[in-house]
Amino acid sequence: MFGFEIPATQPQDFLWFLPFTLPIAIWVSWSDMARMRIPNQAVLALAAVWLIGPLILPLNVWLWGFVFMFLVLAVGFVVATLGLVGAGDAKFAAAMAPFFTGADLRAVLALFAACLLGAFFAHRIARMIPAMRRALPDWKSWTHRKFPMGLALSGTLVFWPLLALIVP
Repeated sequence: MFGFEIPATQPQDFLWFLPFTLPIAIWVSWSDMARMRIPNQAVLALAAVWLIGPLILPLNVWLWGFVFMFLVLAVGFVVATLGLVGAGDAKFAAAMAPFFTGADLRAVLALFAACLLGAFFAHRIARMIPAMRRALPDWKSWTHRKFPMGLALSGTLVFWPLLALIVP
């Protein structure tokens, strides 16, 4: 319509980022479950990973990633202000957004839904297991009424490129 075309991408286009994004995703998941907080340093680290994009992706895909990052940040600011999500969740989602540039939105949302359900039930079951509670007694998420959304967001970030290894 305006002459702007977002190039289509596939999950395998983002596999090269996985060695960098996986440790950050683990950090975010652990921190969110333990303290119900996503560290700003983790958000900045993930955003910094996107800077290596021109080594992996076409320049136009990389540049569109920044557009998506700022769009998701703007939307996240609004929904966090309304109290619908935590500020850390919104910031982490914004830092994640470039890694889905050009992806089929339906596929990404389906993956997020699956990660959200899987993370929610796994977390709720784990917190009912006494051995888990004893092993990690200081985790705030065991008793907090809210769910540590960083767990589901991290899963989506990690499983998106891994889909390339599963689905032809």
